[in-house]
Amino acid sequence: MGDYYLEFESPIEEIDNNIAALRKSSDPDKGIDFSIEISELEKQKDYIMETIYKNLTSWQIVQVARHPKRPLFQDYLNGIFEDFIEIHGDRLFADDHSIVAGFARIENEKFMIIGQEKGKDTKEKIYRNFGMPNPEGYRKALRVMRIAEKFHLPLLTFIDTNGAFPGIESEERGQGEAIARNLYEMSALKIPIISTIIGEGGSGGALAIAVADRVLMLENAIYSVITPEGCASILYRDASKMELAAKVLKFTSKDLYGFGVIEEIIQEPRGGAHRDMQVTISRVKEAVLRHYHEIKKIPLSKHPQKRYERYRKLGIFDIIKD
Repeated sequence: MGDYYLEFESPIEEIDNNIAALRKSSDPDKGIDFSIEISELEKQKDYIMETIYKNLTSWQIVQVARHPKRPLFQDYLNGIFEDFIEIHGDRLFADDHSIVAGFARIENEKFMIIGQEKGKDTKEKIYRNFGMPNPEGYRKALRVMRIAEKFHLPLLTFIDTNGAFPGIESEERGQGEAIARNLYEMSALKIPIISTIIGEGGSGGALAIAVADRVLMLENAIYSVITPEGCASILYRDASKMELAAKVLKFTSKDLYGFGVIEEIIQEPRGGAHRDMQVTISRVKEAVLRHYHEIKKIPLSKHPQKRYERYRKLGIFDIIKD
């Protein structure tokens, strides 16, 4: 896949095209040098990109979170962890490929990790079910959580799904129960848990592996009870009103940090995570390790109570007296 530009990035695309044309026309052997012009265009591009990305609307953030070149869980897995040993299957029905989980290491620290994987190309997206787990995916995740608790290993989860798979077969196999079971069991795990939202965090499909001591979120990720399209269809009876739905859902990292739903916003490179994958991955690694070193000091037996207290404090409300 070549360069991919979102609709609101048309000024950036135009500058990139001009830069490419000047580079193609340059010929040092013939004394044709456009390096000064290219340098000026690069400066102009940086300014425009910074201006655009500082003023993104909620719907534009959705587009960035879904960018086809945005880093996926497998990129973080390869860029952060070593000695990964994958665990397959839920020992009940099947192996869900949208959930990737197992043992891993960061430097000298050992972890259990669970991530939602969307897939990069068409073949892989189908294989990964577009990142929408079936019940067996959540049961595999629960199996890994129990292993983590048994061996006193901290748990790291990476969220990137627009929701659990809503097919008839999933419902027949107990999709709702599988999600609810994870919420119940995860809340009581006596281990440190850190969840990071790297793209989309959709509904119970995301929350089923995100009941954590700390929840981190990339700057241009989203975390919501429903997609904008789904919200527009239900509330406004018109899916085309997704931009309005995105605005009222308040699911951006800034919104959620203000509500206390997340503990940290991990800044993305200028122009989004897809423009510098390595920088993004290194920032996620640094943030995860920093939070882990803070919470690992808490005795294991106290994590469920701390987690309970965290979730009891969520949200902002007013008490109205008569």
